[in-house]
Amino acid sequence: MAAPVRGMAGSTSIGNTTSFQKKTRSKLVSIPGTRPSVQNGQLLVSSGVSSLDYVIGGGLAVGTLLLVEEDRYDSYSRMLLKYFLAEGVVCGHELFLASARDHPDEIMQELPSPIVDDVAGMKISDGQSQPSDPENPDTMKIAWRYQNQPRVQTVLASSVRFGHYYDVSKTMEPELRQAAKCHSFYQLQETPVTTGSSPLPSPYHALLKSIQTVIRKEGFDGSTPQSKVRNVLRLGLHSLGSVLWGDDVCCKDNPAHCHALTTFLYTLRGLLRTSLSVAMVTIPSHLIQSRAVMGRIIRLSDTAIAMESFRGSEKETNPLYKDYHGLLHVRQLPRLNCLSCEMPNTKDLAFKLKRKQFTIERLHLPPDLSETVSRVSKTELAAGCGSTAMGNKHLDF
Repeated sequence: MAAPVRGMAGSTSIGNTTSFQKKTRSKLVSIPGTRPSVQNGQLLVSSGVSSLDYVIGGGLAVGTLLLVEEDRYDSYSRMLLKYFLAEGVVCGHELFLASARDHPDEIMQELPSPIVDDVAGMKISDGQSQPSDPENPDTMKIAWRYQNQPRVQTVLASSVRFGHYYDVSKTMEPELRQAAKCHSFYQLQETPVTTGSSPLPSPYHALLKSIQTVIRKEGFDGSTPQSKVRNVLRLGLHSLGSVLWGDDVCCKDNPAHCHALTTFLYTLRGLLRTSLSVAMVTIPSHLIQSRAVMGRIIRLSDTAIAMESFRGSEKETNPLYKDYHGLLHVRQLPRLNCLSCEMPNTKDLAFKLKRKQFTIERLHLPPDLSETVSRVSKTELAAGCGSTAMGNKHLDF
């Protein structure tokens, strides 16, 4: 007997009703000059130096702080800051530059010029080792025992290109630089503000207020909708902790404002976490007397690196470091959405400034090609291994 039509219709409608829904992939935020991290899905921006991006895990995560310990002459740390700002100009990001020594406009005028793709490919190939032809006798430049050893890959680069390349011998065109929206903070031109019960000195308090105003006014915290496309704010804070910022952490063993810089960084990270912004802060760590204060500063940052320049030191004339201009020390890597961070393959890193490019490479010592090599004499070897009553003899294995 056939079932009633009404029952069939009712069962059909009940069968189509279900509490299970198809899981759709959430849409990622599409911002020019960014990409998601393959480790934790965090949105990344480039620091402007592709080899530095490789070292710190693929790039700078949006909402984090990169701490750069300056070298003694502030040459290479300042260059990293200019790379960071130049990448923001090319990607169309908004900039915020604060300084107490040089005017922000002077730093912006020193930004390196971006180079085209074909020239960039040539620059990368220059840093990589070229395969040698075993049939060509001119390629035999080293001792025979090193001929069959694998070549050391010094260039640090990922398989997927991220960021741009720049020519440090040229400055960025004024038209390109002026097209970027840049907010500046020059401490010497700022009027002192009353901090009240705040533990921060007046310059730090004014700087935080200026950063907070830009983030809220431009809508980077989501309070006000941005214009057509969403954008990222790049913060460049130059030489915090110096005397020009009203901080005595670099002058005394027991400074009166020992918690001023750490309080500033703690508040700054709170602003970064709740906004589409990323910051690079440079600090003259070699002037900070207290190691405990410096340790707290590093722990309050997400990523921390140190630049050790060979200029003016004994390593400048050391033949082992003749191909490099300094060492790069990784103090801390970010732990985002995970319990551990991705460590680089090696911690022996060095940087060099070529004629047109700044690169970070793996530090490796060249083979010893000298004809006279100091070796332990046979007598000392026999005496060290063991001696008999008949005299020193070689051990027979």
